[in-house]
Amino acid sequence: MRITEVRLRQLRGTLPTQGNLWEARLVRPLDVYPEYRNRDDFEGGEQTEDGFKIVTHFVEIHTDEGVTGLAGPIPETVAFIIAKHLRRLLLGQDAIAGEKLWDQMHRAMVHGRQGDAMLAISAVDCALWDLRGKWLQQPVYRLLGGPTQTAIPAYASMLGFDTEDLAKVHSRAVEFKEKGYRAQKWFFRHGPMSGHEGMKKNVDLVRTLREATGDDYDLMFDCWQAMDVGYVTELADRIAQYKPRWLEECVMPDRLDSYKKLGDRIRIPLAGAEHEYTRWGFKTFIDLGALEIIQPDIYWCGGLTETLKIAAYATAHDIITIPHGHSSFVTAHFSAVQSPIHTPYQEYLVKWNAVHQHFLVDPLDVVEGVITIPDRPGLAMAIDESKIEQQAIVFEA
Repeated sequence: MRITEVRLRQLRGTLPTQGNLWEARLVRPLDVYPEYRNRDDFEGGEQTEDGFKIVTHFVEIHTDEGVTGLAGPIPETVAFIIAKHLRRLLLGQDAIAGEKLWDQMHRAMVHGRQGDAMLAISAVDCALWDLRGKWLQQPVYRLLGGPTQTAIPAYASMLGFDTEDLAKVHSRAVEFKEKGYRAQKWFFRHGPMSGHEGMKKNVDLVRTLREATGDDYDLMFDCWQAMDVGYVTELADRIAQYKPRWLEECVMPDRLDSYKKLGDRIRIPLAGAEHEYTRWGFKTFIDLGALEIIQPDIYWCGGLTETLKIAAYATAHDIITIPHGHSSFVTAHFSAVQSPIHTPYQEYLVKWNAVHQHFLVDPLDVVEGVITIPDRPGLAMAIDESKIEQQAIVFEA
């Protein structure tokens, strides 16, 4: 079965919202500069009175047997790399030879071992897995050896929810616990440059959430690469009494020495490496003993092919692997075939899932706290043509 076309579809549509989709942003590495610290700019689209306007891209890989693989959504920069650089490596190739194609793409992109180029390889890899499942008329998790679990516990990832209005924080934490989510992750808004007042607000957020959810409930907190060793050490000392399940991405991913120092200093488990790439990048984190939970994003780190290798290496060190939740579909197939003790949760980014799944026929939702893996062939994703207001086939040359 040969690849005959690699098509990049640009889709435009409107996600209905009640008010602004994004209420608040998280702390960011650029917040060390005052001109960025108070900006409330958001990604993924544009808020209008009609709703949240989305412009995104999907990749379709077509074959001479009429089987098509689908992956996405991906941003324009990633779609460009697929069309301009990876497409020439794929056309005419055996669509089933996933390991060969991954290796050829990786070797060809000598300046793309990280960043958008690796995101492009990841999207192609996921589309090829979807294609193979459809070719065999089997869900991808069966191609991976069959499920260890068919209902995966989900935690609510609360990116974009207000963290300053503590009454609202309290009520929403109760709401999502009552919906059945097995845990929640919230995002700090303040970092070192926000001073003592910012630190107090971060601590107040943790305290409010623990009061809302009670003691027997996992709460996680994301620092999104925006802090440093001294700040996180103090923050951890102040919030340890509230028993966070983990602190996530405390510093930027290249600061390996900082992760090691934090692991030696604080009692709260550390998670991270969401912004790391390939088995070689994760090997460095794992060998250093810097993290207890690794979080490769399947659409970023090299695709499903690479995530399976990363997770296998992690299990040899008894480290938990819970992928970052860019795509709930491919992550569900991954999670379904892992040992539940090594992948105890799947992240469900509540607001991002509304955006990322807007153009899909059957969005993957959390019901009574679990994600049930779809049993349709491939990854079970399909475009809902009725949601498309405008479309274009882009980057064909």
